[in-house]
Order: sequence, then C-alpha cells, then structure tokens
Amino acid sequence: MRIDAHQHYWNIDREDYGWIKPDNQLMYRNYYPADLLPHLKNQNINKTILIQAAPTIDETIFLLELSKTEETVAAVIGWLDLTEHNFKEKLNMYRKYAKFAGIRVMIQDMKDETVVLTPPYVKAFKYFEEINLPIDLLVTHDQLDTLIKLMEKVPNLRGVIDHIGKPNISNKYFDSWYHNMKGLSKYPNLYCKTSGMITEASQNWEIKDFKPYLRAVLELFSIDRLMYGSDWPVCLMAGFYDDTVNVVMGNLEESLNSEEINKLFGQNASIFYELEK
Repeated sequence: MRIDAHQHYWNIDREDYGWIKPDNQLMYRNYYPADLLPHLKNQNINKTILIQAAPTIDETIFLLELSKTEETVAAVIGWLDLTEHNFKEKLNMYRKYAKFAGIRVMIQDMKDETVVLTPPYVKAFKYFEEINLPIDLLVTHDQLDTLIKLMEKVPNLRGVIDHIGKPNISNKYFDSWYHNMKGLSKYPNLYCKTSGMITEASQNWEIKDFKPYLRAVLELFSIDRLMYGSDWPVCLMAGFYDDTVNVVMGNLEESLNSEEINKLFGQNASIFYELEK
C-alpha cells in the first residue's frame, strides 16, 4: 500500500484558517478529496494521512467526520491545546473515531517556541510518551534546538518531524540544520517526513537543489524512519503534486531498492501511525 503521509483538506468558509489570506487566491478556496484523487491515482497512491491545518477542535472534528466517508484517508492527525486542563477529555473524544491516529503540535506558530519546555507542555508530552500516541512536530530550522531540549525530557516520544524540519533551502543553509537533525535522529522513536520541501525552496528550484537535504535525512534517520508526504495543497504554491514525488525519487531512487522504496512510500507510515491495528 502506497501512502502519502502528509496532506490537508479544508473548507475556507469555516474561517478556521487564519494563515490563509484572501489575496492568496491559490490557497483561499476549498480543497476536498475530489481535488486530490486524480493525483493520487496518477502516482499509484492508495491512502493518505490527513493532517490538521488549523488550531481548533472544530477543524479536527470536521476532518474526522470527512474521514468516515473518504476511503483514501487512512488516518487523521488532529489538534489539541495542551495547556487546557481537560485536554485528555478532548483526546478521548477524538479517539472514538476509527481513523483518529494522533495530534500535531504547531511549534512553528508559537511566538516563543521555548514554551514547549514549560511544565504544562512537558506534562502533556510525558502523557503522550506514556500512551505511545503518534505526535507530528511542526518546527522550523531555527527551532530545532528547542526540539532537542524537549526530546531530552521525553526521549521515548513517538514523534515525526514534519517537512524535514523546514531547512532554509532557498538560501542553501545546511550546516546548523544538519547538526540539529543529527542530534534529533539519535532518538529511536523519532521519524522524519520529506514533505514541505518545495515550498522552502526558491521559486526557480531544481530537483538537484534538494539532494543534500534528502541524502542527509536518509543518512541520519535511515530508510526505516523516513516517510514520503506531499503537503498538498500547500505544495501547489511552489509546484505540482507530481513534483513532490519527483523530488524524492529523483534524489534517492538510485540509492534505494524496491523494498526500501516501499518503506518510504507507505510501510513506515503504516508502522508509525499503527494503521494495521
């Protein structure tokens, strides 16, 4: 089974998506399964992991309800306010849905990312560590040192770094990102997604621009902890759905056998999100 481990659907009329402005005509519209299905078919992708795109309970419920009738959605990753005293109750509400598989913490959007090192957040992460809940971690390259400090507190957290930690690909910054990703890769339960790369590059990107970054995460996390994701429809701001596949395959295919390609395009996501339970 081939899996896209990172994509979104949204209804702009819900007004959950404050980061999407009306002047961004490409993003400021509805995106539903009918828009994505032709692209999945073209790339022989059977299932997707549907990721929250707004920090609201209502949007997560919207996605979970959508997943009831959309067969291509293998799992939904939702959102929680970890500072709320009753976040466990909200989590239990999500878990009543068959396709709920975890939550995403949007560190990227925090005014001060070090807040995740404060007691309320650490307590929540320790709980997730205890129950082995999959956690998507949305961070930028300049927040990776904070993520390292968090992992020191919850070393067995079942986590995945979205968008390979959002390195500054457009300016070809590499060394500090590599150093921090190396530190993070030492945690055996921490995975990495190849999603979101083309939107971190310049508008005139070439496939070869991503080679050092993809080779690095393959080296650091190994093929057993790496998973493909498109970040559709956000990826449309910098290219097409097919580009997200071509960038990965164009830089890694010569290094991987068919079994390893299967791990990258599905098996690892299935293991991480426990889809076979």
